[in-house]
Amino acid sequence: MTRRAAEIRLDALLRTACDVIAERGLANTRTADVAQAAGVSQALVFYHFATKERLLAQAFAYAVEQDLARLDAVVRSGAPPLTKLRKIIKLYLPAGRTTSWSMWIDGWSESLRTPEMERVSRRLDLRWREDLAEVIEDGVREGTFQCADPDGAAWRISAVVDGLAVQLAVHDRVISRRQFTEWVRLVIARELGLDPAVLD
Repeated sequence: MTRRAAEIRLDALLRTACDVIAERGLANTRTADVAQAAGVSQALVFYHFATKERLLAQAFAYAVEQDLARLDAVVRSGAPPLTKLRKIIKLYLPAGRTTSWSMWIDGWSESLRTPEMERVSRRLDLRWREDLAEVIEDGVREGTFQCADPDGAAWRISAVVDGLAVQLAVHDRVISRRQFTEWVRLVIARELGLDPAVLD
């Protein structure tokens, strides 16, 4: 197998593992389930990942990296800070595709017990906050946002969004998507000295 073919197969295995985990959850996913879904032998799964724990940690990292790649594309674009902020809100809202939020919630829970998952979770959480803080800093420099503490604002905003998103994803009908969006906009507007209407 060439290196390129191995990379393609590894990517396909990770994508399949993410689908299986989203359906079964981290705790109930077996290497045999991933192998069967991918149409490969269980030995090949172990060849790539060595252990079930490594497979789950890498699948979690892969899923979240896909979300963060979309976030990074927004942050690195040439759009003004307010436009970037609006796009970030849309990216973060749990929508029709809930796979990433299922993975996040499962990953956070498993991070309490698994050091490798905790390292992945922490690294990815920090990247999201760093990107958000960068957008806020750009908006302050431009004069669009008023915020004396962009890093703290990024932490507070993400904490509120995470908490509300978990409620939205886990507890059906406890809050609506409309409420989620309105409350997130209100928190962001207060942190950045904005009229919430400009975040529509």
